[in-house]
Amino acid sequence: MANQPETTQNFVPIQEIRDGIIVLKNGGMRSIMLVSSLNFALKSADEQSSILMQFQNFVNSLDFSIQIFIQSKKLDIRPYIALLEDRYKDQSTELMKIQVREYIEFIRTFVESTNIMSKSFFVVVPYDPALVKTVKNPLSNILPGRNNGDSDQTTADKLFQEYRTQLEQRVAVVEQGLVRCGVRAAELGTEEVVELYYKLFNPGETEKPIQIT
Repeated sequence: MANQPETTQNFVPIQEIRDGIIVLKNGGMRSIMLVSSLNFALKSADEQSSILMQFQNFVNSLDFSIQIFIQSKKLDIRPYIALLEDRYKDQSTELMKIQVREYIEFIRTFVESTNIMSKSFFVVVPYDPALVKTVKNPLSNILPGRNNGDSDQTTADKLFQEYRTQLEQRVAVVEQGLVRCGVRAAELGTEEVVELYYKLFNPGETEKPIQIT
């Protein structure tokens, strides 16, 4: 019997995304924070020195590792063009319609001739509970659809909440440190995490970027 080809999912270390928390197959957990940016070059020399000092203090205060991830992709102008098209239909005078139409064509031509990129900044906060290598991942029972018995499921749920508390404490520390550096941070929810990974594994898809609300 021929061997079945391996699917892409087999190479992804994610077991489940639950309540915005990424549960890895090895039992580790990750939380992703979307971070705002600041224009460092426009700051004065004193402000730049202050930001660098705050960031240095923030990094040195951590007793766990973090990952800083920058996503760069071509700007999708289609939602903005669609908005302008709606505004075009609402215009009551011919002059305004002409001006809006010319503006739409200008934006479309400019974007097509210029490679405009958008950047999103993320911080990944990890928590890896101490596990004996010979012991099965205790979080493996939290997957929906498994028939492992009420006792095993209750144990897995308790472990998830316990580990989640530890992870959230780390997230709070990171968020406070970033605020001192002058940037805002927001923890992603389940749908946002799924959307982020979908875009990572499907780079050809052009969709609206995630926004901090």
